[in-house]
Amino acid sequence: MDNIRESLLKQSAATRKDRFGRYISLAALLLIVVVVLSIFWFVASKGLATFFANKVNLWDFLTGTKWAPGQKDANGHPFVGAAPMIVGSFLVTLISALIATPFAIGTAVFMTEISPKRGAKILGPVTELLVGIPSVVYGFIGLSVIVPVMRHLFGGSGFGILAGAMVLFVMILPTVTSMTVDTLKSVPRHYRESSLALGATRWQMIYKVILRAATPGILTAVVFGMARAFGEALAVQMVVGNAALMPQNLTSPAATLTSVLTQGIGNTVMGSLENNALWSLALILLLMSLVFNSVIRAIAKKGAM
Repeated sequence: MDNIRESLLKQSAATRKDRFGRYISLAALLLIVVVVLSIFWFVASKGLATFFANKVNLWDFLTGTKWAPGQKDANGHPFVGAAPMIVGSFLVTLISALIATPFAIGTAVFMTEISPKRGAKILGPVTELLVGIPSVVYGFIGLSVIVPVMRHLFGGSGFGILAGAMVLFVMILPTVTSMTVDTLKSVPRHYRESSLALGATRWQMIYKVILRAATPGILTAVVFGMARAFGEALAVQMVVGNAALMPQNLTSPAATLTSVLTQGIGNTVMGSLENNALWSLALILLLMSLVFNSVIRAIAKKGAM
C-alpha cells in the first residue's frame, strides 16, 4: 500500500508540474500575441490618421512624387507623396537580392558539394562573422569605400540606389548563404547517389538534381534576405543620399522608406500631419513585412507538398 500511495503521489506531482508548464507556455504565447497585436494596432492607428484625421487621399499618398508634409499646393493639399520612397525601397531591395543570390548559391554549393570539409571550415566562420557586424559599420564602410568608387565610376555625388544596393548585398549575403546551405544539406543523400549511378557528372548532379530539389528552400532564403534588406535603415541611410525624389537613375541620390523615417521621426510633433505621414510610411513597411512573411510561408508550404 505504501508503494502504491507513493506512486500515486509522484504521478500527482508530475501532473501538477505538467499543468504548471502548460500554463506558463500558454501565458507566454498569449503575451506574444498581445504584444504583436498591440504593435499592429499602434502603427495602424497612427498611420491611418493621415487619411482620416488629416483628410489625405490614399491614392495621392501612394502615387505622389513630392514629399514635403509642411508645404501645401494651391488647393491646400499637403505634399505627402510617398512614391519616391516606395520605389527607392523596392529598387534597393531587388538589386541587392539579384546580386546576392548567385554569390550565395555558389558559396553554399562550394560549402556543401565541392569542398564540404575545408569549405565549411573556412567560409562558415566568415559567414557568421558577417552576420555579427553592426549595421552602422556597414554604413561607414559604404560611406568610405563604395560611395567614392561610385563617384569615380559614374560621376556625381556617389550616393544613390546602387550604393545602397551594394551595402545591402553584403549585409544579406550571409543570411541567404546560411539558409541555402541548410537547404542543400537537407536534400536526401540518395538523390546524389542515384544521379551519379545513372551516369551524371558531379556538375550535372548539382545543377539538375540538388539545386532543383532545393529550389523552394533557396527561394525562401532569397525572400527572407529581401525582407531583411527592405527593413534595413541605418546603413542605407548613410549611402543612399536621402533625397526624397523619384530616382532618375541608379546613381542619383534617392531615399527609402526607412531612411526618411529615421531622419524625420524625431523632428516632428506627435499628432501633426508630418508625424502622421511618417507613421503611414511605417505602416507600409509593416504591411510589406507581412507580405514577405506570407510569401515565405507559401513557398515553404509548396516545398513541403
